[in-house]
Amino acid sequence: MTKNFSICNFIILVVAIACNTTKQTTGSRQLYESSGLTRLNSFTSGAEGPAVDNDGNLYAVNYSKEGTIGKITPTGYASIFIELTNGSIGNGIRFNSKGEMLIADYANHNILKVDMVSKQISVYAHDSMMNQPNDIAIDSKDRLYASDPNWKAGTGRIWRINTNGTTTLLEDSMGTTNGIEVSPDEKILYVNESVQRKVWAYDLSASGAISNKRLLISFPDFGMDGMRCDVDGNLYV
Repeated sequence: MTKNFSICNFIILVVAIACNTTKQTTGSRQLYESSGLTRLNSFTSGAEGPAVDNDGNLYAVNYSKEGTIGKITPTGYASIFIELTNGSIGNGIRFNSKGEMLIADYANHNILKVDMVSKQISVYAHDSMMNQPNDIAIDSKDRLYASDPNWKAGTGRIWRINTNGTTTLLEDSMGTTNGIEVSPDEKILYVNESVQRKVWAYDLSASGAISNKRLLISFPDFGMDGMRCDVDGNLYV
């Protein structure tokens, strides 16, 4: 769960960074203009993890009440898609190559998997050593990468969730890791630290290992949450 940086009504992102350089985009030109998609306050203040399926439907956590996944059609019609069980609360959402939904369940230290036809929810991965997890990214081999902040301590970690459901700790002793993304060519893993206001880049190997940590950009104020790359490799924060 992000602490103070939740997205309430999917107001789309404000900063673009060229992913193959450390140079910050400059100029006052407005890149995008946002408009309301859903009814005001239809999501709770914990709305997170927007992800789009192959049919253009948008999904995000905590629609109407905590512990749900909301579905918004391309026409803007919103409804509860599923309600999570056992006290689970979602955060990041991704879709794998089979079209299954994967959800970071920060309350129970799980990655949940949802069959989109039957709406059956199962535990895809669990690790009690995780603080949460928070946000997730996915590569073409369906490996997940998860941020894992400890908000009270101001620290964080990065995990890889393998396709058999096992977990691998990739990085420890970071700041409050939050947004995470794989570049389109799958050669870079990006991770931001919300409180420290830094975006880090790692080399990402074909086996899913990370190396060569370097600072991509830092910000003087505010905080950060989720991140996404577009098809051209630009990173949105």
